[in-house]
This record gives sequence, C-alpha cells and structure tokens, in this order.
Amino acid sequence: MKLRTFQFRLTAAVSVSTLVLVLACGKNFLDKKPLGAFSPDQLYNAAGVSGLLVGAYHMVSGEGGVTSGNNYASGASNWAFGSVAGGDSYKGSTPSDQGDVVFIETWAYNANNPYFNFKWQALYDGAQRANDVIRTMAKVTDLDDASKKIMLAEAYFLRAHFHFEAKKMWNNVPFVDETITYVANNTNVPNIDASGNYVDIWPKIEADFQKAVNDLPEKQPQVGRANKSAAIAYLGKVYLYEHKYALAKAQFDKIIPAPYGSGNGQTNYGLPYHLVNFEDNFNAATDNSAESIFAYQSVVNDGSGTNGNYGDVLGFPNSAGPGGCCGFNNPSISLANSYKTGADGLPMLDTYNSGPTVSDPATPYTGTLDPRIDLTMGRPGIPFFDWGPTPTNTWVRDPGSNGYFSPKKNVYAKSQQGVLSSTETSFWGPTQLDANNVNLIRFADVLLWAAECEIELNNSDRALALVNFVRNRAADPSGWVYKGSDYDAGAGKYKVQVAPADNYLIKPYPAGAFADKTYALKAIRFERKLELAMEGTRFFDLARWDNGTGTVMAPELNAFATAERQRPTIFAINTSATFTPKKNEYFPIPQQQIDIENAFGTVNLKQNQGY
Repeated sequence: MKLRTFQFRLTAAVSVSTLVLVLACGKNFLDKKPLGAFSPDQLYNAAGVSGLLVGAYHMVSGEGGVTSGNNYASGASNWAFGSVAGGDSYKGSTPSDQGDVVFIETWAYNANNPYFNFKWQALYDGAQRANDVIRTMAKVTDLDDASKKIMLAEAYFLRAHFHFEAKKMWNNVPFVDETITYVANNTNVPNIDASGNYVDIWPKIEADFQKAVNDLPEKQPQVGRANKSAAIAYLGKVYLYEHKYALAKAQFDKIIPAPYGSGNGQTNYGLPYHLVNFEDNFNAATDNSAESIFAYQSVVNDGSGTNGNYGDVLGFPNSAGPGGCCGFNNPSISLANSYKTGADGLPMLDTYNSGPTVSDPATPYTGTLDPRIDLTMGRPGIPFFDWGPTPTNTWVRDPGSNGYFSPKKNVYAKSQQGVLSSTETSFWGPTQLDANNVNLIRFADVLLWAAECEIELNNSDRALALVNFVRNRAADPSGWVYKGSDYDAGAGKYKVQVAPADNYLIKPYPAGAFADKTYALKAIRFERKLELAMEGTRFFDLARWDNGTGTVMAPELNAFATAERQRPTIFAINTSATFTPKKNEYFPIPQQQIDIENAFGTVNLKQNQGY
C-alpha cells in the first residue's frame, strides 16, 4: 500500500525551486539568475538541501517545472511519445484537440512541435535540480557524512534518470553536470565535440548510476526514495539500451530473488521483489508493492491541486464514466488484437492482425484471449472495475478516429472516487487526477529485460523460464476480470470468480520453445508488448531493438499503419502516414532550444539526422 511519509509534492518543489533555485531556467533550460527571497546561504543546511532533493524528486513527475509548469506533454508516463507514437494507442479525443499529438501519432513530427520542447524543459529542469543538491551539499555543515553520502547518491540517481529519459527521446543530447552554472556563463552545453561529431553521454549516465549503486542503502526510511536495488536495476537498463547484454545480465542477476533467481533485490522498505496481482501495479490502494522498483509517487487531496498523475489527466474515458473527460490515449485496435491466443494458449505472433478484430461492432473476433487485455483497456460490454460494463462508443470521444477502447491502467475504481481521486478545485478537471503511481520500473520489466539478455547470450532455457514467470502470473484466474461480480478495489480483484468476462486462454511456452533464437526474440519482444502495454514503453523498445538499422521499427510501425487504415482510426483519415527509417526512431531536438544555444553564431546544439 502507499505510505504517506514521503511525497514528491508540487508545493515543496515550488517553494524550493521557484524561490531559491540556485540554477533554474531563463531563456533556455539552464540559464536563469537566482530567484526569490532566499539567498543560497540559507540552503547550506540539512533542511535546505533536503528541500532541494524533494524538489528534484518531484520533477520525476515531469510536472511543476519553473519553465514548463504543468503540461500534458512532459508527464512521467510518456503516453504521447511511448504509447501513441509506438502503436499502443491513438491520440484520442478529436483530431483537432491537442492537435500537436497527431503529428507524433503519425510520425510527421518536426522540431517546432511544442510537445518536444515541454519534455526537454522538464527533463533538464530535473537534472539541474539534482545538480543543485550536489553543489549545495558541499557547503552543508549540519549533516553527518553518512547522510550526505546517501543524499548525494539519490541526486546522482535522479540526474542519471533525467538524462536517460532525454537520451532515449533524442539520442544526441548534452549532459549537464554540477559545473554548469549561470555564474560560470557555460549554460550553452553542446551535444557535439570540437569536430562537430555528436557526443555520447552513455558513459556519464553509467557513472552516475554506479555512484548511486555504490552509496545508496538497501532500505530507505520513506517510500518513493531510490535504494540500491533500484539503482542496480536502472544501471542494468542502461547497459541493455547499449546492447551490453553480459553487463546488463550481471546487474539483473544481482536483484532477481528466489523463486525467480538467486539475487537479493528488494524494495526500499525491505520486501523481496515479487510478481504481485497484476492489477496491484495500477491501483492507488495497492501500489508500492513488492513489484515496484521505482515509481513517481502520486498523491491527491493534499492541498496542492496537482500532485497526482497530472501527466495522464487527458487519458480518461470520455463522458459520464470515471473522470468525465477527455477521451485521450485510446488503446489501438492492433493492440487489442495482440491479445488473441491460439489453441495452445500462446500469442499469434505473426497473424494477430488477421481476420476479425477484437470487439468489432459488426463481426467481432470470437476466439480466445490473453486475460491481460481486460486489465489493460476498457472494452465494450466488459466490466470496468465497479463502474459497470464499458459502454459502446460513449466513452470514446470520436469513434470515427479512435476505435472502441478506453485506457484503464491509470484510472481509479468508482468506490475510490473522492478518496484516491482528486476533489480539489484548483485544477480544471479534478476527477481526472488520481493517486495512481506512475511505474517507471517494475519487477516484470526486469524479468523480461533479463530474458532478452539470456537469449542474446544463448541461454535459451533461462530466457524461457523468465518469460514464463510473467505468463504464469497472467494465467492465474484470481486476477482476471469477471462478469456478474462486485469489484473489490482494495484487493484489486472481483469478489465472485465464476464467469470470466471473455474466453480467456493463456499458457506458458513449452519446454524447448526458445531453442530457435529468432523465434525466442520475437516471443520475448511480444511479451513485453502484452505485459507493458499502455505504459509508455513500446516506441522506445522498438527503437532499442532497431539500433539504428532501420530493420525493426519501420517494418513494425508501417505494418501497424497499413492495418489501421482499414479501421475507424486516424490512419484511415491520414492514409499517407509513414514511419521513416533511420530518422523517426528518435524525435527532433526542439528548435527553440537549438535557436537559444546557437544564438551567437556557434553551433552548440546540432539537430538529429533527417530533421
């Protein structure tokens, strides 16, 4: 359950960051004189540096920055960049509402799209807040050395997190460390070397996470703070993105505990990592479970107005259901079809988009399904927690361009309304704001990363076992959706488990199934699609697997667009939408940032290829 001892509160972030931020953002993300009534000297104590660290943690949300404020583009879930651009979902609403996302959805983005600039500002604001902690700590005298070491390790962890997010978005990005200051007049940090070649910041991200691994404790006094196991998981993730599979595996092996492995990873309050009831990962009453490795800590009704998961406030079913607005981030028809299973209970890896579509109003698919479909999306006629069956069309704002489905992983149960959803009126749509954490790394993620490493290192049996741990959790009928039953929001389960909501069938892969490496890789990648759908990961997974070759991401997404042109989607309206290989795998660096950094004639920030 969620403990209220530590929250990344906007009130704390603003009081520290807006009033006393040593380095905030002016013309660009780094350049601003100190603001407000406090002098830096007033921060050189335990209370001051603790406040700075809370402000840095708050920016994990992507919201509340001194430049971007609260914005749908910069949220931690990466719904527009990871899910919409990756084929998990459609933009939703109507085509003209937040129309900038249509260009992201159809891979027609350019450097002037404001969504990219908001994200850039939020990430580098977060990095500089972490730098504030590092700079200030050197002058703090009323903290013991052990406490300083831990807080510095947290700052390095956060700085690495923000730079990792920037790296996976734009690839060719600058690394901003604690030496970058307004006073030093060095805030135009380049992403190229003296020869004009892009710099590689992976080694610096690795170094920061390694510092965090070295000095973070196994346990933390408050939920939400990074601990040693979280840092190990993140360092492994970095190595995985670099395709250093042996190094990544070594990190994952350290933290995958029994019965899944022989490591000793644990949450920051001492629970060994474990797969829990699937729904517990997306329920404010049960998050911070044994599966949570690192998450943004959302909270509502605390006086801030916007400390919940503001980045996802648009992604609620439209109309009279939970939230009442706004019908964005609708799961795609192709994603729903991905949950089809064969008679063997396994995914249809190559044929899932063939034949009748799931929940088609005229001739729907009637075969078997992976039960995770109804934990991931609202489907017409299927129970949506305790809100009753999902209605046909009325929860989809524009059925002509957004299919049939509604987002679910970020939405609360009816019995939680007003308690774990917001009642504060300082925000235009409080019922769209809830206390569901935003998962950034969960244990199922690590198991599937480890499976990738194992198959790349030709350990097929171990890869198979790791994937099957995840599938066996999904096959547990106690976590399925049921008809004719009340929903227990506190437990994240249906009380009467007699009539499954659909024809569910899921089984583990049989012994020897991963002997063929090509097949195994396809299966592992597809499992990530099923398990992590609508969590903002798909676009970045595809880019990672493509690795600049143009052979993975473009075929996948262009096949998706071809299928979607025959359906009530934006692709039937914009039939020319095409993903361009060796270009669209990374987003364009915001033109506003390029203009600022290069304003005096020196090229400091160089645009990505093709833009």
